[in-house]
Amino acid sequence: MTGVNIMRFATFTTMLAVMSGVCGAQGLTGPHPTGNVPAPVALDTRGLFQDKFASVGSDVFISGQPTERALRDLHAQGVTTVVNLRTPEEMSKRVPFDEAALVKELGMEYVYLPVRGNAEFPYSPATVKSFAAAMTGAKGKVLLHCTIAWRASHLWAAYLIQYRDVPVATALQQARMINLMDDMRMDENQQPVEAFLGRTLPEIGHPKQ
Repeated sequence: MTGVNIMRFATFTTMLAVMSGVCGAQGLTGPHPTGNVPAPVALDTRGLFQDKFASVGSDVFISGQPTERALRDLHAQGVTTVVNLRTPEEMSKRVPFDEAALVKELGMEYVYLPVRGNAEFPYSPATVKSFAAAMTGAKGKVLLHCTIAWRASHLWAAYLIQYRDVPVATALQQARMINLMDDMRMDENQQPVEAFLGRTLPEIGHPKQ
């Protein structure tokens, strides 16, 4: 590893350590989450995550595709559960390592919830329920990821609305701080967050095609 890369990884590790100390009393994972859900904080991807990397409180990370190094580093920082929303085809064709095997090798829980908005991998309330169960069952910090944190942002918003009683407008605004992109993206006439919830949200953007 070059001196530049060593400095980058050291900075990344220090950044996560600092974030671990933020909201010390806040706990979003485990069977008894505490307090209000804080707004996400955008973090530098440092070349370790595709497009987006954000923290929510001290124990949830939401990102685009992580590299092998990113997963190892997050494990060292206390992440015990990795939730992946990418489809099998995406993982086999676009990720140069076996994420599931690595996560299990590191002793973390791998929760695979592939979604794509099609008949095979629909956005559905069942996915939100499974994610909520993963949050409740987590024994440490959680990483939720897809490709660029777009699907992950929609699932996070749905989870906040359905399971944390966060007002719709607040949940959407917080997800926009990650990568919701409801002003630019849509699935036919329904946004993913609406499919995850099984209902229409007037507060979400529906750009005309």
